[in-house]
Amino acid sequence: MSVNYGSKRIVVGAHYGTRDWLAQRITAGLMAVFTVLLLAQVIFSKGPVGYDQWAGIFSHQWMKALTFTVIVALLMHVWLGMRDILMDYIKPVGLRLFLQVFTIVWLVACAGWGIQVLWRL
Repeated sequence: MSVNYGSKRIVVGAHYGTRDWLAQRITAGLMAVFTVLLLAQVIFSKGPVGYDQWAGIFSHQWMKALTFTVIVALLMHVWLGMRDILMDYIKPVGLRLFLQVFTIVWLVACAGWGIQVLWRL
């Protein structure tokens, strides 16, 4: 006679967290590389860094495209982190949903502001 004590965990799929974990690492790496490149441009520039020199760094189309990519990576990185934090620590479903929607609205607003600043330079 076989006796099963306790509950048995039923796994319905595999690797659900792997994609998010990998996305967090890739976006963090992309932001780190971008930061190093930007710091190198600022450090190795001649003279004090003023608005004209700062705007010059972002005047090239490739730099705007790279910065836009980093903005998208930052948004994805923040969303994945905040979603996990809210899912782990906010148990009431209504409050968690409200905070998730608020986070999405805030991130979209920040993205719009960042893009507006980037293409205004």
